[in-house]
Amino acid sequence: MPHKKDPVFGIAMRNFTKHPEMPSAAELIDYGVRMEELGYESIWAWDHILLGVVPSFPIHEALTILTAIAARTSKIKVGTGILVMPVRNPVILAKELATIDHISNGRLILGTAVGWYRREFDSLGAEFTQRGKMMEQGLEILKRLWTEEIVDGDYPPYKLRGAVLQPKPVQKPHPPILIGGYVDAVLKRVATKGDGWLTYYYTVDSFKKSWAKIRAFAEDAGRNPDELSATNQLPICVGPRAQVEAPMKHWLQTEWDYASWSESTMDSAIMGTPEECVEQLLPHIEAGLDRIIFVPFKYEAEQVEAIAQQIIPQLRKRAASGKS
Repeated sequence: MPHKKDPVFGIAMRNFTKHPEMPSAAELIDYGVRMEELGYESIWAWDHILLGVVPSFPIHEALTILTAIAARTSKIKVGTGILVMPVRNPVILAKELATIDHISNGRLILGTAVGWYRREFDSLGAEFTQRGKMMEQGLEILKRLWTEEIVDGDYPPYKLRGAVLQPKPVQKPHPPILIGGYVDAVLKRVATKGDGWLTYYYTVDSFKKSWAKIRAFAEDAGRNPDELSATNQLPICVGPRAQVEAPMKHWLQTEWDYASWSESTMDSAIMGTPEECVEQLLPHIEAGLDRIIFVPFKYEAEQVEAIAQQIIPQLRKRAASGKS
């Protein structure tokens, strides 16, 4: 498949940790500033309100930490990867996101999905079994409030009567909405209601299968599939493979979840010297990825710097030569 445009490269932040370690808000904000200095296209926060029991995973709230980073930076985009929409009041969310888009001067990317953690839904008073319907409703409320002057509509329990959301987001018609998820119903939602797909720890083969489905669903719905973007979050560890493979696998086994109904897998991990990492990453770009969000091993500074300085420049060069 010919690539539409040059791929871009974002990076995840460590806004959740493993107990008893606590995430530092000040360090996360400094990290965001440094990511901009290193030239990353975007920075992404994970979203949970309550995560885990034993062990628990302390986490700073995604929108708040992204707002602070947006206020300290001027170029890097700020994204949610992903925001669990059904646990949030969509009217308040529309206002919060529009405000962040103004604080960042149009740098917000909304990555969002239905969520998977029932205990979290229960604690927030959200009906877990209705999360797909709530997601669809939330997307419609966001888009209408962001693009229509006056909104009327019944979206139980939300009754909009002459609802006016001003100021509208900076980005027109609204900030990009990337939808995360794996099953066919979600892939259809990406194709019909989203601006793109955001997936997590997918191998090239798994990505290709689902991306082909999304493109077919878009065509069936009368949309041009080339207007949709594709983003994948990929774990990476730069270094001699014999040295980094064991610690990387241990990290991926102990601090990360893989949904049983998805093809997310630690086998997606990129590992090795910068040259080896580039060779593993190029097939992702050739498969149609527009953006890779790197999840660096333990978010170590040396890893983040190696990706920015030794891998991304090579990827850009190789991707460009592959198109010519």
